Amino acid sequence: MLYQRQTNGSVKEVVARLEKAVKDNQFCILGTIDMRAKMAEKGVAFDHDCLILEVCNPKQAKKVLEADMAVSTSLPCRISVFEKDGQVTIAAIKPTLQIGMYEDGLSLQPVAQEVERAIIRIIDAAAA
Repeated sequence: MLYQRQTNGSVKEVVARLEKAVKDNQFCILGTIDMRAKMAEKGVAFDHDCLILEVCNPKQAKKVLEADMAVSTSLPCRISVFEKDGQVTIAAIKPTLQIGMYEDGLSLQPVAQEVERAIIRIIDAAAA
């Protein structure tokens, strides 16, 4: 269900590598969520670094949205970089598994496969 890789460096260093890999693969970053900061804003102490990048390939997003607007509930793709027990991990849900939840999921499988291959390339590049 997840594609994940452990890597060296701090969460912020890994995110910098991830940002470059996202651009190199014709994706864009729509937003970044800093979970520690967001929880602190709400008065909740959270002791782990966790940044979530919302990434998108607009051409691929257009294809799936034109086929089934309900897929918007799974967009944008998210890549998480987090620290746990001193180890940094990069992880994302596989788009090929998510697309199966939708009515037109079978016909959209080729697009999901392309997006998944790109997400894997992005994660692998950032983990290197």
